[in-house]
Amino acid sequence: MSAPKKKDLLAISSIPLIMTLGNSMLIPVLPGMRSQLNVSSFQVSLIITVYSVVAIFLIPVAGFLSDRFGRKKVIVPSLILTGLGGLLCGIASVWFGNAYLWILVGRFIQGIGAAGAFPIVMPLVGDLFQEEAQVSAGLGIVETSNTFGKVLSPILGSLLAALIWYAPFWAIPVLCAASLLMVWFMVKVPKKKSQDKPPRIPDFFKSVKTLFKEKGRWLYAIFALGGISMFVVFGTLFYLSEMLEDEHGMHGVLKGSMLAIPTAALCICSFGTGKLIGDHKKRMKWFNLAGVVLLSAAALACAWFGENSLLLDMTLISLSSAGVGIALPCLDAFITEGIEKEQRGTVTSFYSSMRFIGVAAGPPVASVMLKPSAGPFFYLAAGLGAVAVLLSAFALKPKEDQAAES
Repeated sequence: MSAPKKKDLLAISSIPLIMTLGNSMLIPVLPGMRSQLNVSSFQVSLIITVYSVVAIFLIPVAGFLSDRFGRKKVIVPSLILTGLGGLLCGIASVWFGNAYLWILVGRFIQGIGAAGAFPIVMPLVGDLFQEEAQVSAGLGIVETSNTFGKVLSPILGSLLAALIWYAPFWAIPVLCAASLLMVWFMVKVPKKKSQDKPPRIPDFFKSVKTLFKEKGRWLYAIFALGGISMFVVFGTLFYLSEMLEDEHGMHGVLKGSMLAIPTAALCICSFGTGKLIGDHKKRMKWFNLAGVVLLSAAALACAWFGENSLLLDMTLISLSSAGVGIALPCLDAFITEGIEKEQRGTVTSFYSSMRFIGVAAGPPVASVMLKPSAGPFFYLAAGLGAVAVLLSAFALKPKEDQAAES
């Protein structure tokens, strides 16, 4: 990988890091926000939900626009919108009377920006590199940056909130400005050939429809695998957060540091897997299968033996997160390398939407199922993991097999 490409990848990797920080670092400080804003638990949870729901619906639009007009032309204004949304939240917290309502508006704007930022990163990496091994390595680094954001989020959010409860909101525009400058000056998108004119919109959607008809079996499997992985990760992290606070009396930075352990396992495995899979499609399949087997087995062990000791829970949840860390770079590489450049943004956007659905659904489903015991939730997680194993084994096929089928 050449030095200029490393600079491009460094700038691109700042996007998932900052998008993750902009959302996840609010999770450990929601109880404090609830008290300051004088709202209910349900109302304060909407600060997270609004962001995710808006992004789910707009990600496919952003993917289509990036295919038609260019990745960077979508990412740059999206980063600006994300920063403005965070800025509005910060201003509302300090000066507005009805701060809660304006914070929701700010988070809505932030969600619009998020829809056009992180989901466009995967197809952009595919555009920058010609060799599949470099694409896989680049996607591994991007996924590592995303998961590192999850590691850093609970610690940074707790530290900022220790200064003043709305400090995390003010951090968002600063982080977005840093990423924007890096993308603007460091990312050099390959120029399209003069004859490569965008297809007419009806022709474009017809080609996407044909693509799903030909490759739908493995594409739908990847969408489902991405959603299941994120559902299990965020559901188990919600359980761990509740358990650390209610049963072990952990708060603030200590609690944030404990929450960072499973996400650190996810981060390390993402980075290592991205390096190891290279351009070997069959290796991607078997790594992904091993990851979801580990996820399912760890969730089942949590259902059987969990809630007995903090050490056991931390170990099993970390193993489950490690399984996700092994699986995700393989899914990213499959879907990015298996789709033509002209359709890559649109198709990967559906994958990103499914991941956002998993993120949005995990915590509320866990909150309902954790009482009076965590067992039902972990049985559900293990069952979904078993579905992921079947999909990975029988529906997810290496590129050579896909070509033979069509």
